[in-house]
Amino acid sequence: MKSMTGFGRGAANGDDFTVAVEIKTVNNRYLDLHFRLSQELTSLETSIRRQVSARLSRGRVDINLNFERTGATAYELNRPLIAGYVGALRDMQREFNLAGEVDVNSVARVPGALAAAREGLSEANTAGVDRAIELALDDLERMREIEGAALAEEMRVRLAKIEAEVPIIETAAAGLVDAYRQRLQKRIAEMVARGGQTIEIDSGRLAQEVAYLADRSDISEELARLRSHIEQFRSALEIDSEVGKRLDFLLQELNREANTVLAKSTDISIKDAALAIKAEVEKLREQVQNVE
Repeated sequence: MKSMTGFGRGAANGDDFTVAVEIKTVNNRYLDLHFRLSQELTSLETSIRRQVSARLSRGRVDINLNFERTGATAYELNRPLIAGYVGALRDMQREFNLAGEVDVNSVARVPGALAAAREGLSEANTAGVDRAIELALDDLERMREIEGAALAEEMRVRLAKIEAEVPIIETAAAGLVDAYRQRLQKRIAEMVARGGQTIEIDSGRLAQEVAYLADRSDISEELARLRSHIEQFRSALEIDSEVGKRLDFLLQELNREANTVLAKSTDISIKDAALAIKAEVEKLREQVQNVE
């Protein structure tokens, strides 16, 4: 299991270039890629997107890629700009009868007169970028695995707390039938005493009422599903692939069963245990938001 939070660096060098890559990830429901590339590398964005998507499945991903040429740099002349500038100076000289000559130093200082030649990306450049990104992704994956292992351990502790509440509910539920019978008998006796009459209680009718109440409050299926979801959640924590969505679904089911137990039972100990389960589910939900 991996966390969606992480950071990784990668670098590569060639005969005439260096590449440095930083990748930062945080939690997000889907895979959301954001790039910071120089103009020279925009043509590689599609291939980089494929490369990252093959390794990551969820999270917001910020990719900062710095590419520098270390060899001799060739420059290009902006001939139209220079010609216009020199022509304007000569017109100024003639019109206002000014002395002096146009020199190369003044022309070279004109913004845009000289620009680094656009050489394009060679196969070596592209391979270097790919290598740096792979190294950054490897570094990122290691951190995400470490974070994921820590998350998994925390979730196992909370899952054990949920599991510990199930026997409490089972024990309390086992005594519900006797509790219903005693409650009905007590209520009937109180009503008879207030009326001053002597009435013999029909044991068969009483058993029917008790059975009806017991059936309405039966939570055996909910407890079985609770145990099943707990076991599935524990097994999912051991999976190396993407499990965030599966864990989120299981938490929804755990919460659903806890709500049903709360709705069916009037026993205080059962309600307390179900509320404790819901509290741990909410804490688990916060942690699962960071799982890939």
